[in-house]
Amino acid sequence: MPDHPAAPRGDRPPLAPRLSSSGGRPSDDTLGTVLLYLFAALPLGFHVLLLVALDSRAPAVDPMLFLDMGIGAAGLLLLPLRRRWPWQTALVTAASTAFSLSVVGPAVVAFASLTTHRRRWQIVTVAVVFWSCFVVSTRWKDDFPLTPLTALYGLVGATMLGGLTVFGLYLRGRRELLAARRTAEAAAQEQRVEQAKLAERLKIAQEMHDVLAHRISLLAMLAGGLAYRRDLGPEQTREAALAIQENAHQSLNELRAVLGTLRDSRDAPDGDGGAASGLESPQPTLAHLGALFAEVRAAGQRVEVDDTVEARESLPTQTGRHAYRIVQEALTNARKHAPGRPVRAEIGGRPGDGLRIRVSNAIAPGAAAGPGGRLGLVGLAERTRMAGGTITHDVRDGRFVLDALLRWEA
Repeated sequence: MPDHPAAPRGDRPPLAPRLSSSGGRPSDDTLGTVLLYLFAALPLGFHVLLLVALDSRAPAVDPMLFLDMGIGAAGLLLLPLRRRWPWQTALVTAASTAFSLSVVGPAVVAFASLTTHRRRWQIVTVAVVFWSCFVVSTRWKDDFPLTPLTALYGLVGATMLGGLTVFGLYLRGRRELLAARRTAEAAAQEQRVEQAKLAERLKIAQEMHDVLAHRISLLAMLAGGLAYRRDLGPEQTREAALAIQENAHQSLNELRAVLGTLRDSRDAPDGDGGAASGLESPQPTLAHLGALFAEVRAAGQRVEVDDTVEARESLPTQTGRHAYRIVQEALTNARKHAPGRPVRAEIGGRPGDGLRIRVSNAIAPGAAAGPGGRLGLVGLAERTRMAGGTITHDVRDGRFVLDALLRWEA
C-alpha cells in the first residue's frame, strides 16, 4: 500500500488525527500504517522463522542469512523516509534486493509509494533497477539452475512491478478526486458564507431605506412648506421649525436603533431565531400605525384610514412589523411621487384569514405609471416574499394602488 505523496512545505495539508473520536480507537490512517509495516516485514519474518527452524536442526547457520536479515531490517528502518525522499528511498531499497530477499517487502512498499507521485522518469528508473536487481539476486542461488530461476524471477518481478504501478496510479487518481471534492465543498461553503453576508447587507440596506426614506420625505415636506408658504405667521413658522427639528432627532434615534439591533442580531448565538427576536423587539408594529398617521398628517399629508383589523392582540409581532413597514413605505412613496394628493389606507383581517393592506393615491399629472423599479417597492416585495405573503402594485382608474396580503401567523 503506498503512502500519501509528499507535498511542498508551503502547501502541505495538516496531518490527520491519529485517533478517532469514538472512544479513542485507532483511525483508518493508523490502521493502514500498521498493516503497511506488517506487509513490509513479511519476508523478514519468514527468515526469522527459518532461522529458528535451522538453529534447532543444524549445528551452524549460514552467515549470509544474517546479512540478508540485516539488510531487510535496514529497509524497514528506511521506510519512514519515503514521505520526504520518495524516489531515493525506493531506489536504495530496490538496489538492495540484489543481495537480500528480506528487503523485498520494504522495496515493494517504497516503490508503490513512489508511483503515487506520477513522476515518470523516477518510476521508470526505480522500476528498471528493481527488476534488474531482483533478477541478479538469482546469481546468489546455487541450488537451482541459473536460467530457469532467472526467467522465473524476471516474470514475477515484471508482473509485480506492473501491478504496483497500476495500483499506485489508481490510488493517486482517487486521492486527487477526493481532494477535488474537498476543494469543491470548501468553495461551496465559502459561497454560502458570502451569500449570508450579502443577505445581511441587503437586510441592513432595507432597514436603512425604510427608516430614512420616511423621515427624509417628511423633512422635505415640512421644509418645502416653510420655504414656499408666505402666509405663515411667527407661531406657525416656529411650529414648522420645531417639527423639522423633532423629525431630525427622530431620524437619528431610529437610525441608531436599527444599527444596534442589526449588530445584536449578527452576534446572537441562536442563529436566525436570535436575529428575528433582536429585530422585532425595538421595531414599530401594527400598534404604532396610529402614531405614524398622526405624524404624517401633522407634516401636511392627507391620509384617510379604514382600519377593520379583528383580534389585533393575537397578531404576531413580526407580522405587525412587516405591516407597519409596508404602510410606511406606501405613504413615503405617495409623498415622493404624488405630493399633495390624498392617500387612502385600508387595513383589515383576522386570525386564519391573513392581514390585508391596501394603500392608494391619485397619480400626479406627468408622473410615470407603474413605478415597479423603485427601490422602496422592490424592498417591500422582497420583505413580503420572505414573510410568506404576496404584494402587487399597479395603476387603476388613475390611482396607484398597492395591495399586500400577509399571513396572520409569523
